[in-house]
Amino acid sequence: MPPRDYYGILGVPRNASQDEIKKAYRRLARQLHPDVNASDDAKERFSDLNAAYEVLSDPAKREIVDLGGDPLAPGGASAGAGPFGGFADIMDAFFGGAAGGAARGPRSRIRPGADALVRIDLDLNETAFGVSREITLDTAVRCSSCSGAGTAPGTHPQTCRTCSGRGEIQSVQRSFLGQIVTSRPCPDCGGVGTKIVSPCPECAGDGRVRARRTVTIKVPAGVDDGMRLRLSGEGEVGPGGGPAGDLYVEVHERPHPRFTRDRDDLHCTLSIPMTAAALGTEITLEPLDGDENLVVKAGTQPGTVHTLRGRGVPHLNRGNGRGDLHVHVEVVTPTRLSADQERLLRELAKARGEEDAEATVHNPAHANGHGLF
Repeated sequence: MPPRDYYGILGVPRNASQDEIKKAYRRLARQLHPDVNASDDAKERFSDLNAAYEVLSDPAKREIVDLGGDPLAPGGASAGAGPFGGFADIMDAFFGGAAGGAARGPRSRIRPGADALVRIDLDLNETAFGVSREITLDTAVRCSSCSGAGTAPGTHPQTCRTCSGRGEIQSVQRSFLGQIVTSRPCPDCGGVGTKIVSPCPECAGDGRVRARRTVTIKVPAGVDDGMRLRLSGEGEVGPGGGPAGDLYVEVHERPHPRFTRDRDDLHCTLSIPMTAAALGTEITLEPLDGDENLVVKAGTQPGTVHTLRGRGVPHLNRGNGRGDLHVHVEVVTPTRLSADQERLLRELAKARGEEDAEATVHNPAHANGHGLF
């Protein structure tokens, strides 16, 4: 539904002043007031007259009308905006999509670069205590021939003839409002406003080239599997030699032959003969750094856990300190016995009264005060 012609209702031109609008309203109000006009449509015309005066006497509402909208229609200013579909579309048509009349202008040829991601595989000792690594990257770097300008030596970008350096072109469309000007990026220069007539032979005008380079990465002590390290400004150089993005290094920790890592704690399994578990022994362990003597007391049971404080992985970003090393004892029962060994074991069982030992079934939670895990 087209917007109401408020100027036509009052019978004033579109450039009428506020005094002219007020005088026209008073004149017509005396004629159309239902108390003095007995015609069938007087009430409806008087209502339209009041609406027209309400709109045109308000500068904000009048501006909406001048732009093709109807501030009193359902949906407000967007209703009745004709072929543009709404007040916002009319604003786009007048101001090129920048509400308030802010012009876009030419955009910069120089743009930020993208981030890069690489993966490095490290041993547990390297993630635990830190390491420096040199890695080779294949990324975009600033063209050394043109220093990112994209132009051949001795040349410069020239103003685009299509848009005269504005970066956008305008088109005129006729509507019920008259001529409406719309703007869009210049297709010839891509909205930059200039054109590289003589591009750099090394980078073909992009201001950057692909190159292989070496970067030194310092991995801090305590990093864990899957963590990413960020190196600012070591990523891809942007178009036009723009600032480089960041480089992210994702750490992958190789499995260790003896230790399993749980954050900053380490776990390992110590397998000892049943005789050593029964009589006790002392074993030299080899944690990640140095040696550690572990005393296995006589009568040690399978599943016993010995915790070596501070022999795990150093804490990351928490100052000093390390996790713990948990040693899980596994008692190995022999599967083959010689005749003498079997005789000795039978004598031991007899001495302990265990020739016909009865098995006892119980809940492990009752044995150690907590659940299985």
